[in-house]
Amino acid sequence: MYALVDCNSFFCSVERVFHPGLHNSPVCVLSSNDGCIVALTPEAKKMGLRRGDPLFKVIDIVRNNNVRVFSGNIRLYAAMSKRVVSILRHSVHHVENYSIDESFCDLRGYETHCDLETMMRSIANRIVQWTDIPVSVGVAPTKTLAKMGSKFAKTYPGYRSVCMIDTDDKRRKALSMFALDDVWGIGRHTLNRLTYYGIHTPLQFADKSETWVRTHLHKPGVQTWLELNGTDCIDTAERLRHQTICTSRSFGTKISDLASLQSSVATFASSCAGKLRSQHSVASAVTVFLCAGCAYESNGSDSNVAEPDESVSNMATTTLIVPTSDTIEITAAALRALVAIYRPGTCYRKSGVILGSITSATSVQTDLFDTIGCRPQRSCLMNAIDSINLRYGPKTVHLGIADDRLQQWRAKGEYRSPDYLTDINQIPVIHI
Repeated sequence: MYALVDCNSFFCSVERVFHPGLHNSPVCVLSSNDGCIVALTPEAKKMGLRRGDPLFKVIDIVRNNNVRVFSGNIRLYAAMSKRVVSILRHSVHHVENYSIDESFCDLRGYETHCDLETMMRSIANRIVQWTDIPVSVGVAPTKTLAKMGSKFAKTYPGYRSVCMIDTDDKRRKALSMFALDDVWGIGRHTLNRLTYYGIHTPLQFADKSETWVRTHLHKPGVQTWLELNGTDCIDTAERLRHQTICTSRSFGTKISDLASLQSSVATFASSCAGKLRSQHSVASAVTVFLCAGCAYESNGSDSNVAEPDESVSNMATTTLIVPTSDTIEITAAALRALVAIYRPGTCYRKSGVILGSITSATSVQTDLFDTIGCRPQRSCLMNAIDSINLRYGPKTVHLGIADDRLQQWRAKGEYRSPDYLTDINQIPVIHI
């Protein structure tokens, strides 16, 4: 059996932890530059707000209904996520952190010693007690069904935070009540294909024969079908390892000078390299992109929309001869790609770095003409930097070119909460 522990409205819940008066009040968290709503509470949804709404379009709803708005603070959210995962790891032997607000728990073998529903409800209550973050838990024989169970637990309070799908009758009832487009693993193209063949519910899909599924769908679709029928076959660790890694951000103001663009790209490249090392992977393709114009000003006015220059190339890729996770090497490759696409005099609103061709760090093909002759020492250096930054805070040690403290390109965060958990100078102060 597997359990999926999903934090409810995670970004908003973290903000509520440090603003206790907001419990049961509508709360929204905004994207970079305070542009769009990226997270919101059920109370905010009742006001007519939706994820993806630009703030300037719904500002009247926000003001008239006293909706509390916060700028996204991923550093604060990541720190709270680590606390939740730490509680899970002290309670369950094998925990896989799937995203910032979701974790899979491998419960195989626990059923012989305890009642799984009672056990997971106890863990959920402990998370609420120790962090004040509410969670929803789904328990099922497969990870796909567990995700489905967590959404039932979030939707129906009667489950008391834990929905367990442990019998075939419960499985079929869950499949009949769930939306097909909300099933984990069914994307837009698969959904269109299933709809074309008259399949409108997960139960109808699960009842199809294996021969039919293998004839009409590719491997991911077959895996989803097997999971819906109770056969565990999805390796989420493998999925995470092979996905691309992207870090990008809209600038606080338009910039045109190369030095500022280099600072932004170096910062994003460093972030991507850190994520790469955290999942024990390496990459051999470094892509840099720039966006010119085509963005609204943060004040909501549409009179300053810049027209993009279609003749300007906005993307370039550098291929490394040896896959790596070295921050110095990846940043150097990103800066070379930046120089290739930069055009003087063009005002840019966004930049980003994408790492591709990701493979496991345990099997790296070396090259006879490799220009870096001290890779073992460089690897030790990166590990040392990661350890320092983990202990003393992000960016305690970083490349000089990646210093973003005084850069104009930094995203605006008019409603950002302090970094209560990662910066000693911003810890909460209580006046008695």
